Amino acid sequence: MVCWALRRAAQVRVHLARKASGVCRGPEHQASGARPTAPEPAARGAPGALGGTVELLGKSYPQDGYSNLSRKVLSRVGRNLHNRPHHPLWLIKERVKQHFYSRYVARSGTPLFSVYDDLSPVVTTWQNFDSLLVPADHPSRKKGDSYYLNATHMLRAHTSAHQWDLLRAGLDAFLVVGDVYRRDQIDAQHHPVFHQLEAVRLFSRHQLFAGVKDGENLQLFEQSSRSARKQETHTLEATKLVEFDLKQTLTRLMTHLFGDGLDIRWVDCYFPFTHPSFEMEISFHGEWLEILGCGVMEQQLVNSAGAEDQIGWAFGLGLERLAMVLYDIPDIRLFWSEDERFLKQFCVQDINQKVKFQPLSKYPAVINDISFWLPRENYTENDFYDLVRTIGGDLVEKVDLIDKFEHPKTHRTSHCYRITYRHMERTMSQREVGRVHQAVQEAAVRLLGVEGRF
Repeated sequence: MVCWALRRAAQVRVHLARKASGVCRGPEHQASGARPTAPEPAARGAPGALGGTVELLGKSYPQDGYSNLSRKVLSRVGRNLHNRPHHPLWLIKERVKQHFYSRYVARSGTPLFSVYDDLSPVVTTWQNFDSLLVPADHPSRKKGDSYYLNATHMLRAHTSAHQWDLLRAGLDAFLVVGDVYRRDQIDAQHHPVFHQLEAVRLFSRHQLFAGVKDGENLQLFEQSSRSARKQETHTLEATKLVEFDLKQTLTRLMTHLFGDGLDIRWVDCYFPFTHPSFEMEISFHGEWLEILGCGVMEQQLVNSAGAEDQIGWAFGLGLERLAMVLYDIPDIRLFWSEDERFLKQFCVQDINQKVKFQPLSKYPAVINDISFWLPRENYTENDFYDLVRTIGGDLVEKVDLIDKFEHPKTHRTSHCYRITYRHMERTMSQREVGRVHQAVQEAAVRLLGVEGRF
């Protein structure tokens, strides 16, 4: 059985590698001849030269009107901080792996959950959205929210983009860890590249009802109506057992990470690929913190991947979020630092050893404002944030929108942003920052079509 499990894992990796070389679509998608739902047209000034190509991870991707990758984001691809030994994100990943490997063991004696932490971040729009039942008008599909290589390929916005392929390969319990990419605001909590850990577990009728009184008379599926408590194809008994197993699994994981006596609460929420869905919050240092999202997997997704006789749960958590809470790391930019004063604090012999980050000397901030009239169309704040990140890089600590003004006669709108610059390792002069800020102003006019009020 052990040899079979090893062979099976190897087959799955080969299967996924082959999938990555072309557009991956589900069987229904192929049969109907439908095309993946494309993102909205490119905004004016969005990065990407029509007719050019992007070289990424040894492959070439033709650019088109959907391409919006910045140089800054491209420079992060392939860094794989979660696989770098003794990096704080690696520590979190290894602690979660250790917990699942020791707690959940198959009848063969091998770990029940297989782990995939080296899958390519380049996925198709079908994998990232359609396979997960994300509606065509969902905001996450917009160019202002996601990073596209072109109309059919993108940098994954979540590790869930690999769910369908792994289920289709026959896996019923797995973890996926990797870097994910989203266009977002600029502050100490947000970065366009962060890392997620995803878990999925499926159950057959026998597995779910084993040990349940009169379990042989219970069923996984029925045809009824959807409610807040369950899907239309699931029995209430099956849903409640899957939900119980999910919450018990996550409670054990958080207790492993944070220790005993942890206060936990569950908040109902919505995800396109689970129902019912929940956010897990923990009480930490006197406040409630959202830690992860989870739920009972949509049966339509499970069925399309070929696991029609099973029911399951899924959850996804952010590694940076956990690391910042567990290790008291105040700024998400620190995870990308090469400063030995930061990295050496996590060189521990035991991955479960408690670590409290000792702050580096905090150098003074330099603050500059920028104001401009918005173009009459095709402007999103994330376009501006991406531009600032591309030019200022990790010198930019945060960007705040501090004022909006609408001209009473022309009805044109102006924005005023406050940009906080702070180097992580030295003091910066106003003159040095001024050169960067000037470059931001010029690029905003040239690339975004704004009109300066500098």
